[in-house]
Amino acid sequence: MRRLVIAWGLAAASLAALAQAPVPAAPAVSLEDCLQRALEKNLDLRIARYEPLRAQTDLQAAFAGYNPALTLGGGHQYSKSGGGFSPEIGAIPATTTDEDRFESGLSGLAPLGLQYRLQGNVSESRGKRFQPPLMLPFDSANGLASLSLAQPLLKNLWMDQTRFHIRVARNRIQYTELGLQQAIMNTVTAVEKAYYDLVSAHENVAVQEKAVELAAQSLKDTQRRREVGTVADLEVKQAEAQAASTQAALIAARSALAVQQNNLQQLITDDYAAARPMDLRPAAALGAPARVLDKQLSWGKGLRQRPDLLQARLDLERQGILLKYHYNQLFPELDLVGSYGHGAGGAGVSEFSQAFHQINRGNRPFYSYGAQLTFPLGNSGARAAYKKSKLEKEQLLLALKRLEQDIMVAIDNDINRARSSYQQVAATRAAREYAQAALEAEQIKSQAGSSILYLVLQMQRDLTAARGNEIQALAAYNKTLTQLSLDEGSTLERLGIHLELK
Repeated sequence: MRRLVIAWGLAAASLAALAQAPVPAAPAVSLEDCLQRALEKNLDLRIARYEPLRAQTDLQAAFAGYNPALTLGGGHQYSKSGGGFSPEIGAIPATTTDEDRFESGLSGLAPLGLQYRLQGNVSESRGKRFQPPLMLPFDSANGLASLSLAQPLLKNLWMDQTRFHIRVARNRIQYTELGLQQAIMNTVTAVEKAYYDLVSAHENVAVQEKAVELAAQSLKDTQRRREVGTVADLEVKQAEAQAASTQAALIAARSALAVQQNNLQQLITDDYAAARPMDLRPAAALGAPARVLDKQLSWGKGLRQRPDLLQARLDLERQGILLKYHYNQLFPELDLVGSYGHGAGGAGVSEFSQAFHQINRGNRPFYSYGAQLTFPLGNSGARAAYKKSKLEKEQLLLALKRLEQDIMVAIDNDINRARSSYQQVAATRAAREYAQAALEAEQIKSQAGSSILYLVLQMQRDLTAARGNEIQALAAYNKTLTQLSLDEGSTLERLGIHLELK
């Protein structure tokens, strides 16, 4: 039985995208921690791990076609003739016979299609028969031990049902192992994206808290200035509206953070009810590591190591096995047959022991050999099955080509999005810095009495929006790189996750 072993190590390069941040009051969780938990407890992965094990049992079942069958039997038979009347002899008494018989056999199939049967039997007959003018007793024994062989020369020579099932089962083991690899990659990618969304939501809460702080300070300053009569009531209302708006945005941001915590928690636990009270706080802030993006290199990775593409190739290989099997079924059956053995019986052999002794002496050999041809007239069923398999193979070839093209397009799009996202990170960072500088300048003017409150409040809103846009751009960039790794099929390699099936 093969068992799955996951050797886990997070590559150092995977953390380059994340800059360490101060640990919050609640226990912080890193991306590495989340990935480790997902590999151990994610329910989808725990379900997927059974598929290679099930495929292994299918292979064992396929090899059962080579298991020999042992037959043992024995019995007793009694018969009595009707007797009769003859004018010459008179009344003819009935003949009675009692027979005890024992037999055994061992039959099976060899890997090259050879069918064999080793058999032996022995019997003893006793009774009375009429031999004019007397009714005389008789007692005799006979038996044999033989080996029979049949080797196909055309149909079933290079592919019979047993070999077909074995090759398909081996193909499916590889297929399910790749399916498990794909499931791990999908889960890891989902965890990474959920973690980036959690970091984004956490930082957005901080941005909204800062906005609330700014709005509260503006409201306080405005109320103080109204007390001395330097501002109108309208400006106080504007400041109050800004404070209420930022409070509403903060409530929404905290709600979004709770949703992202739940999304990540679902991916990294197998007991959501027990894990739910845990407050997931990211241990890192979003960063934007520069990455060399080479389309040709990424295409090569995708076309070489994508699990779903390798599965499609295995589907094509399995169809080739089926096509070979159906092609072999087009031929007539031409079998070489032969047998060899030793018999026992005749005069002087009346007991089982005597029959066994005579078989052991081997002085009554027999053998046979020959050929047998069976030619199906029409054979339309085999021809139709072969034609269908051929068409399905051509269809799979086109599907494989389409998948390769889809992979190339997806990688191309990922690279374009990554480049665009990286540029957006720089642009939104600059916009945030400009908005910060503009607010500070406007605040100075407001303190000097040369600016109106509306402009200060507008600058605060612009700064909050700019900070949010920067966070979104950082999250989008990191998630795009994660998606690119998935589309390349390099997720596990990038993170240092090694799969071994033993």
